[in-house]
Amino acid sequence: MAEVVLVDNQDNEVGTKDKIQAHLGEGDLHRAFTVLVFNEKGETLVAQRSADKMLWPSFWDNTCASHPLPGEGYVEAGERRLMEELGFTCDLAVVDCFQYKERFGDVGSENELCTTLTGDYNGEVQPVASEVSDYKWMGIGELKSDMIKNPDIYTIWFKIALDRLIEQGKIIQKD
Repeated sequence: MAEVVLVDNQDNEVGTKDKIQAHLGEGDLHRAFTVLVFNEKGETLVAQRSADKMLWPSFWDNTCASHPLPGEGYVEAGERRLMEELGFTCDLAVVDCFQYKERFGDVGSENELCTTLTGDYNGEVQPVASEVSDYKWMGIGELKSDMIKNPDIYTIWFKIALDRLIEQGKIIQKD
């Protein structure tokens, strides 16, 4: 049984809960992270979530997103999940944090304190089918344009994280 770390608004740990249970109904506030990996061309690796995911199945997402295990740091968790989802890892750095809550139909909700991690990678990608059904490298301008044209195919946390990094000048949106 996978558990998530429950937190208050200041990221103070208040307990743990079964991952599925924490996402039911309105969801319990818990730790999460989102990873954006960039290549030498300045493109970011975008992954399509598996159709088997409970929330946002088959939606396009950032490189990877998940939850730290109890006792695990954000960077360590991000590097672990890159390997588990995409068959590679790279050095990551914490660049932002935001809180959001979003319902997914009648299935459940995300209620997360989400840390954004970034890294650089130029090697081979080997997606794990149970996690990722497709992937592609996209320029930031191209990605933002597609998010405007097709907002309903992208996860909410990906859109929030990307917009915040652009607004903060941490990534540059090129046409």
